[in-house]
Amino acid sequence: MCGIIGIVGHEGVAERLLDGLKRLEYRGYDSAGIATVHNNAIERRRASGKLGNLANALETEPLFGAIGIAHTRWATHGGPTTNNAHPHATDKVAVVHNGIIENFKPLREALIARGRAFTSETDTEVVAHLISEKVEAGADPVEAVRDVLPQLRGAFALAILFRDRPDLLIGARLGSPLVVGVGEGETYIGSDALALASLTQRVIYLEEGDWVVCSREEVQVFDQANQPVERAIIQSGVDGELISKGNHRHYMIKEIYEQPIVVAQTLRSYLQRIDETLTLPIPDFDLSAIRRVTIVACGTSFYAGMIARYWFEQFARVPVDLDVASEFRYRAPVIEPGGLALFISQSGETADTLAALRHAREEGQKIAVVVNVPTSSMAREADLLLPTHAGPEIGVASTKAFTCQLAVLAALAANLARAKGRLTPEDEHAVVKHLAEAPAALNAALAYEDTIKGVAADIAMARDVLYLGRGTDYPLALEGALKLKEISYIHAEGYAAGEMKHGPIALIDENVPVIVIAPSGPLFEKTVSNMQEVQARGGKVVLISDYDGIREAGTGCLATITMPKVHPLIAPLVYSVPVQLLAYHVAVTKGTDVDQPRNLAKSVTVE
Repeated sequence: MCGIIGIVGHEGVAERLLDGLKRLEYRGYDSAGIATVHNNAIERRRASGKLGNLANALETEPLFGAIGIAHTRWATHGGPTTNNAHPHATDKVAVVHNGIIENFKPLREALIARGRAFTSETDTEVVAHLISEKVEAGADPVEAVRDVLPQLRGAFALAILFRDRPDLLIGARLGSPLVVGVGEGETYIGSDALALASLTQRVIYLEEGDWVVCSREEVQVFDQANQPVERAIIQSGVDGELISKGNHRHYMIKEIYEQPIVVAQTLRSYLQRIDETLTLPIPDFDLSAIRRVTIVACGTSFYAGMIARYWFEQFARVPVDLDVASEFRYRAPVIEPGGLALFISQSGETADTLAALRHAREEGQKIAVVVNVPTSSMAREADLLLPTHAGPEIGVASTKAFTCQLAVLAALAANLARAKGRLTPEDEHAVVKHLAEAPAALNAALAYEDTIKGVAADIAMARDVLYLGRGTDYPLALEGALKLKEISYIHAEGYAAGEMKHGPIALIDENVPVIVIAPSGPLFEKTVSNMQEVQARGGKVVLISDYDGIREAGTGCLATITMPKVHPLIAPLVYSVPVQLLAYHVAVTKGTDVDQPRNLAKSVTVE
């Protein structure tokens, strides 16, 4: 969440800072601001709401200067007001910050006791005052930052500029990501490489605890012990064109339609089509020795993990524990040394998941990470890195990252089964064959968008919606409900179909649509029985199934959505499409902000 960009250069930076913030809108925010140094003064423009408000402020009162920092804020301490928007500044220092300074209250109280005056409710402002105190007492900016950083507790990524040093930017990271961009006679700081895509692809990924001193021509990195260290300059590979919506109305629908391509790209890394065998990045541990898998994730990634649990236990016969990342450490889990802890994240920076990863490492677990950003913190700390190759995902509600996660997890489950001797060569060839069919099946599912758009008009009228499914369709029901909640703001819940009669059936009436996910197969008849229980009580059912399932059970439904007939292994990938499209078109019908739904952030870097 939140976004940072900073530039130290030779010409005006305000317009480019605003462009960088636009590239960071996908992270989620509710206010924004820019600060520059010009004519021996720090000047700021800030605004609550969307970036258009900040752009209007800049048009009315332009900012000048060849150095500046900018920020999109997702409110934590204090409401989303202009006064609470970043950058926060004193006369000598301006700061932008992602994360949370957990000990800001005692720091603030001590600063007030020393006569410092605060103008915001934020935790960030204490950083500006602490550094400013040092500078006012005669410290060099580098010394001031070095002395202040150890006082801060919590998670932070910081970019700092100084009134009296218009040639200097300082950045720091602890628990929140920060990258440095290297240009020709310019240097940049950003919360991710995407923010810098239009400026440079030569980036330095700061390690945990690093802080960096940037001038126009030089970058000097220090570790947490304040020792100078070398960090490699690498090509980010992030193409600024990839964040274009193209001819689509929203990023979300563009990313839904990218799924056949990106799933194919992802599977290419895990399948050998020539001899129909599985492949995997070679871990530094023996997969066959794994006796238990612990899966940890948040949100949509958690539901991908729920589906993976079925696959791991079915194929490899390895027991699986599954935890929401924010709860994992706090329930004091009993973890046997030598197990595999599997972490799933789109960004690779989710604070709860990253903290859980480090806890699992301390407990003697081997670490596998399924992630869409191979340069992220989680990726760098993994023993087994499993990239998803989905490309940048801009829409806050995850779509293509989810289906790519499923593709990777299916391949990993089959690899573990093979290592355990539970997958014959014939079975392996069958798995490869079915996974290789997924991109075409996803493409076929997209052909039903018009039907789904028609169904959305009825769902948009509802206040409450239930989703039902069995087996791997149960997590998909949870994911469908989450998507609808996220972007249409309709209350929705997902349930295991057999659990409906243990409570939720009390909610059934003609005003509560029930979305039933039921591909034909071994669980179809039982799911249909639950569906009929809904219909018997006047409930309106939308059945998502294949031609055989619709023919057998579609009578009496409010609507039916026909999917291609697929093997159960890839059904979760294919049936993701209709639940995504349904949520999308309901949101469009209601006129909500599809790509940037209220109160949500793409990458949650606070606990």
